[in-house]
Amino acid sequence: MKRLISCEFNMDTNHVELFYTDGTMLAIDTIAVENEYAEDMYQRSELDWLIYNAPLEYADLVLNGDVEGYLKRVTQYRPLDEQR
Repeated sequence: MKRLISCEFNMDTNHVELFYTDGTMLAIDTIAVENEYAEDMYQRSELDWLIYNAPLEYADLVLNGDVEGYLKRVTQYRPLDEQR
């Protein structure tokens, strides 16, 4: 792979697609990533926001293996009975 040309979310395939100057295309299956890492609706929501608003940052998290760490840093889930 050479230099990255573009990175975008393809709604038709539910993939974040990265295109490189040498013609290589890398597609990240966003549903598979969510099924693997997101434990609740809050974590899915965080991943969805990245997919739509910052696909390059999303791809960086997935390719560098830091999805779980990211979700732990940005989400805080507490059951309703513990929020009082």
